Amino acid sequence: MIKIGDYNRLKIARKSDFGLFLQTQELVQDFGQDILLPKRFVTPEMEVGSEIEVFISYDSEDRLVATLEKPFAKIGEFAVLEVHSVNQIGAFLSWGLSKDLFLPYSEFLWDVKSGEKVVVYIYLDKTQRIAATMRVEKRLKKVVEKEEYKINQMVDLILIDRTQLGYKAIVNQKHLGMLYTNQVFQKLTYGQKFSGYIGKIRDDGKLDLLMQSMGHHGADDIGPKILELLKNNNGFYPLTDKTEPDEIYRLFGVSKKKFKIALGQLYKNRQIKIEDNGIKIV
Repeated sequence: MIKIGDYNRLKIARKSDFGLFLQTQELVQDFGQDILLPKRFVTPEMEVGSEIEVFISYDSEDRLVATLEKPFAKIGEFAVLEVHSVNQIGAFLSWGLSKDLFLPYSEFLWDVKSGEKVVVYIYLDKTQRIAATMRVEKRLKKVVEKEEYKINQMVDLILIDRTQLGYKAIVNQKHLGMLYTNQVFQKLTYGQKFSGYIGKIRDDGKLDLLMQSMGHHGADDIGPKILELLKNNNGFYPLTDKTEPDEIYRLFGVSKKKFKIALGQLYKNRQIKIEDNGIKIV
């Protein structure tokens, strides 16, 4: 079965002045044609009868075509793509191929502009054309399998929305997760990609997320940073219990809770003194 908008391994059927024609039994049966790999992609080692892996899409005349270009994402995946141009029927997104990816106007969540980056899901429409949609939530799996995630597991996130509760994110290209406001210690923006952690697997199939792993894990890495900060400031820095979480994150990239764990370890090891107006190196 030929997968449009995906990678396929095809046999070279014949050469021509235009490039190489690739063929499988399914190609002839399903589409009644061979697929051209344009001449600019052909290399001397490509011989008739051998197989090559190519990405299948459409050319500017809506004919199936093979390419060795690598798109930023394929059918069934979520991606953050830049809007190249906009007209009355939709937008065209840069996705790593010569022909831009079509985002129909009906799949907009707002009026997008050239140069803007949007989070989309790539799919085949009813006419088997490759298209994108900004309506990504409905494309996410509704149920989380029991063994699919573990508490404190690191996951890949793509931020898609901000609500009164916090930030919605795509988790591992599959599920919807929520980063609650009180767990966020840095500026987050739509389309931002970063790593987070599983905080809770809810009964409704959604996931609660964390910016930092739970427990003491990671706190050991902060201790040397605290000591370095003190050494660079004549052995003293004005950090106290009243220091804002945002300032802690700016300095060390962690939550205030993680910082206090690391501080406690340094104090226990007699490497610092904790005073009313700050901390001092011993």
